[in-house]
Formats: sequence, C-alpha cells, structure tokens
Amino acid sequence: MNEGNISFYTELIAQPGTLSKLLGNEELFAEVPSDWHVIITDIVNSTGAVAGGRHQDVNLIATGSIVAVLNIAFAMDITVPFFFGGDGATFIVPQVMVERAMLALNRYRENTFANFTLELRAGIVAVKDIYAAGHRLHIAKYCSSENFSIPIILGNGLTYAEQLVKGRLQADEKLSQDKDLDLTGMQCRWDKIGPPADKEEVVTLLILAREAEKQGQLFSTILAELDNLYGNPVKRQPISMPQLKLKSTFKKMGTEMRARFGRLKYLLLLRNLLATFIGKFYFKTGVGKTYLEKIIEMSDTLVIDGKINTVISGVAAQRKKLEQYLDGLELRNEIAYGLHVSSASVMSCYVRDLKDGHIHFVDGSEGGYTKAAKMLKAKLNAPQLS
Repeated sequence: MNEGNISFYTELIAQPGTLSKLLGNEELFAEVPSDWHVIITDIVNSTGAVAGGRHQDVNLIATGSIVAVLNIAFAMDITVPFFFGGDGATFIVPQVMVERAMLALNRYRENTFANFTLELRAGIVAVKDIYAAGHRLHIAKYCSSENFSIPIILGNGLTYAEQLVKGRLQADEKLSQDKDLDLTGMQCRWDKIGPPADKEEVVTLLILAREAEKQGQLFSTILAELDNLYGNPVKRQPISMPQLKLKSTFKKMGTEMRARFGRLKYLLLLRNLLATFIGKFYFKTGVGKTYLEKIIEMSDTLVIDGKINTVISGVAAQRKKLEQYLDGLELRNEIAYGLHVSSASVMSCYVRDLKDGHIHFVDGSEGGYTKAAKMLKAKLNAPQLS
C-alpha cells in the first residue's frame, strides 16, 4: 500500500451484500495509511445542552463540522471517511488536508461560540501514533445501496484517539479570520420525524465490544440478531416519506443561518422561506418524490467506527427482546451498551446537489446519541464484576 496515496479511501472497493457478512470477513478490511490523521470534533458539555432542551442546536453544530471538512475534501477532489456522532464527528484524512481542515474548524468554532454559546472543540491524532500505542484501525467500504456507501471501522483506534484528544483538547492558536468558511450545503430543514405508521418508537443504540479483537464476529452476530428481531435495515428505517415535513418558521431557519454565516442574511432568509413554501408542492411531483426516496436511502442511520451506532424504529415488544439479548451479552462481559427511546428522530443534512450529492444525518430526538452515550459511559466507569 502506498502510504502517501491521498486516494486510499476512494480506491477501496465498496463491498456489497449484508453488513453482517462483511464484518465476519476481516480480510476485506485494509489498514488505514500511517501518514493519515484522525480529526475529532465534539461539543463541550453536550449532555448539559441536551438536558437543557438544546438537542437540535447540538445536532446542527455537529453537522456543520462535517460540512466544513467535506467541502474542503470536495474542493481538493479527495474522498474521506467520516462518522457522525450526534454531538460531534470523526474524520480520517490525509496529511495534505490537515491544515486546511483544522483552520476551517477553528473558524467554525469561533462562529459557533459567538452565536450559540456552545463550544465546539477539535483535536487531531496521527494514525502512526495510534499504531505506536498498539491499537488497530482497519477500514472497509460498505455499499449499503446502489447510491450510498459508508465506511466501516474495526479496531479500537478511533476510541483511543477520542480518549487521547479529549484529554488535551485545545483550540489551535492559528486563527482563520482571513479564511472563508465554506458551509455550502448545510441544511436543517426537516421537523421532527415520527416513526413509520406501523412503528411505535425510535431507538438510538450504542454498542461497544469489550475486547477489540473480537469486534468483527461479535458485531456480525449482533447485527444478524437485529435483522432477526426488527427485520432488515429497510424495515427498521426510522425515516419514512409520509413523516417528512419541512420546517417553515423564521426562527428555525434563522438558527441554521446563524450556524452557517454567523449572522442573519434577511434576503437569503426570505428566499429560503419561499423555497420551503414551493418545496411543499415540489415534493408532490415525480422528481420531488424521487428526491424524498433518496433521502431515505442516503440517511446515515448506522455508523460503525469501532462500535455500533444506530437509530432504528420498531415497537416496544421488539425493543424489550433486544434489551434482553444485549443484557445477556453484557452479563458475559462481551459488550457494554447504551440505549435511548424516543418518539421521533431528527435529521440534519449536507446537500451539495439534489441528485446524488447529499447525505442526511439522523439522531433520536431529545439527544438520542448523547443520552445513549451517557448510559454507556456510566457502564464503562462502573466496577467490573469478577
């Protein structure tokens, strides 16, 4: 492998079939080049912000950090793996992107604090340092549909990087006031999305394997059990066309604009309000319905970054069976998990174009990932049973 190859992730072959089968075959995973870097963003005290009812601000700010980095990658014609976490994001990038990405995130951090009084932190860890500490970082590209692929990570390299970064997160002193911050395509236009008509609830789930070397087979087994309890990923999808409704209030659009530009642009705000009004008719056309179908297809409801992060919909009886199954794995000290149940999901978006250049980040409402992470952290910090 050419470690200096900035096209490393682009050239990975997208693997078809079921994710469970992919996770069970670690030969299909490649080692991330040692001269790449892990960039991590997170919001300070996101748990407190969510408890204070600011979960939508938290999701929006996390999405903005993704858009800032992806727009740089797009301009440089580089494809990079990234992972949405509800209150932040993780990226794996080549050296050539590092300075521009960190400058952009620093500028975004300034805007975010000035407009929302929420602090976005960004830190970086070299992949070679992750390997030097004895951790794995293996990646595959999974083709979840004809138009959508996602990165899959095995190994605890990203978990280690997150722990390392959060222990020393400092703002980069090189500020970027003279640099433009490109958040083109950042959107938060959808209201809370209730579960499909035949479902009762939305479940946000985090699962961590206690032993990193057993992740692949263990995650494969767990996902197969999810299929057994809830049906395939299409059947447990929390987003459905009848439940998609555009936000149309001045306040909600103003929040998105402050995150993007640091201030209100009234002419653009009026234009967006008009576009939202027209959109309600557009989505009833054949082209509009096709776009809505692709929103569902390109919804980021499953992230595997060394742990399972997923948002699903179902009924309470299914969730109780799932909890019983996961409790059994916990008792055998194979996993630790966090779970949050809500009545809806929330979605923020990166829309570069309306055809194939869009992706939609999904979380459980009321801060699903943040609350599930709080539960998981409490278990990890609890004394181990012998």
